[in-house]
Amino acid sequence: MSELTPETVRAVNALTASWAGASAEGTVLSAAGVWPLLAFLADGAAGQARTELARAVGVPAERAAGAARDVLAALDGIPGLGAALGLWTGRTLDVRQEWRAGLPADTHGRLDDDPEAAQRTLDAWAAKRSDGLIERMPVTLTREAALVLATALTVRTDWPRPFTEQPSRPQTGPWRGRTLLGLHRRGVRPDRIGVVSAAEGMVTALKVPGDNGIDVHLLLGEERMTPGQVLRAGIEALERTLPVVGGGQLPYGHVGPGLTVERQPAITPEPVTLDVTTVAFDVRADHDLLALHQLFGLTGARDTGRGHFPGISGSPLAIGAAAQSAVARFGALGFRSAAVTAVMAAPGGIPQYRHETTVVRAVFDRPFAFLAIHRPTRLALVAGWVAGAVAYPAGPGPA
Repeated sequence: MSELTPETVRAVNALTASWAGASAEGTVLSAAGVWPLLAFLADGAAGQARTELARAVGVPAERAAGAARDVLAALDGIPGLGAALGLWTGRTLDVRQEWRAGLPADTHGRLDDDPEAAQRTLDAWAAKRSDGLIERMPVTLTREAALVLATALTVRTDWPRPFTEQPSRPQTGPWRGRTLLGLHRRGVRPDRIGVVSAAEGMVTALKVPGDNGIDVHLLLGEERMTPGQVLRAGIEALERTLPVVGGGQLPYGHVGPGLTVERQPAITPEPVTLDVTTVAFDVRADHDLLALHQLFGLTGARDTGRGHFPGISGSPLAIGAAAQSAVARFGALGFRSAAVTAVMAAPGGIPQYRHETTVVRAVFDRPFAFLAIHRPTRLALVAGWVAGAVAYPAGPGPA
């Protein structure tokens, strides 16, 4: 199995941070899905396009294809992840054997002469490779299309300790007055939360571990911070370039955004407890990568007046469209779907409080960021910003 090298992880995470900084609210994106495409294009590019693409992927162009192949193979071999690459070319386009040999095996297909039939083929591939979460390819074919190169990345994990669903009614902020599908969990692992100190402000970072080596980090910044600033702080903390104070070392009081440490009466001696309240979310976004052509190294490659990829084909090629569709779902059971569950607890008598316990209480009741991380390598797989949460399901009306 191929391995994710530290150099590649840093390069992909750097692209995630740059893209997040340029993104608007209410989004989800995967630089891990874009990076291999840019790397394969860099391998076949020349001139300005080659220089720009190599800069965007953060590795020399002559090593880019090998790194991209290793990334796809490594991701596809990790439990909970799926990664695939597809290449389709028109019947008249001759692809250089040397470049095609650098791609994963069994990735090359032909575009149907009928654009509608070809689009149906690509859409079916996207739906299959994304487990049905993405129903169509993010680019629309035209009769002039000569080549399509695509990746699909899926991320799925379950929580070993599910959350309890409950109504959540924020009293302040953008979600005030709404009844949301709240998620609550209480445990004895205060080390799973901490406060990140960034130049732009403080960020409360909660790690929700999955059962297969994939974690989801929820990031609540100060209200004045932008989505990009919050996500960048989360990535820099992930790479240990920003200081983080863990939940067990925090003083009493309000210690970070949405985070307090307090004493509570207890019947028996108890360890420090982490009490988390957040919300379920379902975020979707479509991205036009050419709108951020400088970030992705596609500025020169857009020029249709000349060819930019002699290493791919003897025919002149330029980039006519580049896009990504992405979706992320966070629920009571895991990072993909939600199931409705009701739990009611009733008092069992009048307790006698003779002790005190420390509770680290985190409340995510306004817009926040998230990162899905491959735990062993710290590779950021998916990033996003939750501008709107899932509404609490309405109960049945009166009989």
